Amino acid sequence: MSLTIKLQLVSHLNINHNNNHANKLIKIKNNTFGNTLNFLPKPTFGNNSLTVTKKSNNKVKRRMQGNFMIKSSLIEPDGGVLVDLMVPENERESKVLEAKSLPNVKLTKVDYEWVHVIGEGWASPLKGLMRENEYLQSLHFNSLRLNDGSFVNMSLPIVLSIDDETKERIGSSSNVGLIGPDGDIVGILRSIEIYKHNEEERIARTWGTTAPGLPYVEEVIAPAGNWLIGGDLEVLKPIKYNDGLDNYRLSPKQLREEFDRRKADAVFAFQLRNPVHNGHALLMNDTRQRLLDMGYKNPILLLHPLGGFTKVDDVPLDVRMEQHSKVLEDGVLDPETTIVSIFPSPMHYAGPTEVQWHAKARINAGANFYIVGRDPAGMGHPTEKRDLYDPDHGKKVLSMAPGLEKLNILPFRVAAYDTKVNKMAFFDPSRAKDFLFISGTKMRSYAKSGENPPDGFMCPSGWKVLVNYYESLQTGEASQQPVLSS
Repeated sequence: MSLTIKLQLVSHLNINHNNNHANKLIKIKNNTFGNTLNFLPKPTFGNNSLTVTKKSNNKVKRRMQGNFMIKSSLIEPDGGVLVDLMVPENERESKVLEAKSLPNVKLTKVDYEWVHVIGEGWASPLKGLMRENEYLQSLHFNSLRLNDGSFVNMSLPIVLSIDDETKERIGSSSNVGLIGPDGDIVGILRSIEIYKHNEEERIARTWGTTAPGLPYVEEVIAPAGNWLIGGDLEVLKPIKYNDGLDNYRLSPKQLREEFDRRKADAVFAFQLRNPVHNGHALLMNDTRQRLLDMGYKNPILLLHPLGGFTKVDDVPLDVRMEQHSKVLEDGVLDPETTIVSIFPSPMHYAGPTEVQWHAKARINAGANFYIVGRDPAGMGHPTEKRDLYDPDHGKKVLSMAPGLEKLNILPFRVAAYDTKVNKMAFFDPSRAKDFLFISGTKMRSYAKSGENPPDGFMCPSGWKVLVNYYESLQTGEASQQPVLSS
């Protein structure tokens, strides 16, 4: 994905209009863009007694059908309830014993990441691995219909595959135990449904192509079994990776509590799977200023790197997290107004289809603004020298995707390196020759070769993290070369 990022002033605010001020437009002069923004007053949710208005700035917690009713003061979770599928601690021992007595399904590393995603409520109101009805809605409509007839966005199927032997072993059992990659009991899947896994249809509908070389397809779908198994999920132990980064993996519930603790009146989420350069920082800092200009008093940035499966040439999560910490240490982003947390989802590289999932998950985490750039969740075509997706389609799809109306989408204009001032700046087409575009591929090429990018592209300590990483790869490769005898 290129790291040049586009901006347009598109912000569809679809606020509950059950308040006296809902229909009054406010005009604010935006000094950055030289135009006037029309927007509705800050969100105050209406007559739902289980929802707190912004003015109270309190949380509601209520046990309801096995889920916490948790809402920050900013935006309610999809379906109105933040799903939490962790079994209470006093029930875990008996549930583990039950799980051991059931037919079991062994989870891959990516399956384990999806159990993490579902169990913490990122996919609310989904309460388990998809049964066929949910799978077909997600695959063909990018949404799920709720019991009250309303829709929530759900653009990616979240499913678990099994092979013929496992299906035979499960037999007529209505429940199965889930075994993690390390051999531990992770959960129970109840009231299961097993149905046919049409891999070609799934790939074509999700990626819009069946071309060979799609990373998620090769890692997850190609080796998958002929069947999918869905059911209600119970998570029996906290999901941990023991990689030194678990303290960064805040759940939607924890993030909402942190936003309220900081008294945030706006939360803007920025997802990335690349190191943060100064162009990213320009966009994030500019967004905060725009929100301040709109009347918000304490906008908080959720810097939310993707932490699940990524393709082999992406910078690994631990390296990215170290680089992000340097960005904060150097003051490129303000630690007082920034929360860095890991989003546990695997990456599909499915472009406009996947970016809806990324946005929807941030609703459940409590963010009411979402920054979208050029070619979000995209990649180069695996067999042709071109982008797999139109780089503008992601932001266009987000601006009209069913089920995302309550989220404010913030697309951005191009940020590039301005050679006149030696820093990242918003692209000025009237002097296009003065700007240098440094893609993610080019950035990695610089780091691999040990060549420094132009001054002002990235904070020096953050760049050093990348250079050290690629040097370590080269050292490792050199040590594995066979020594030829003379």
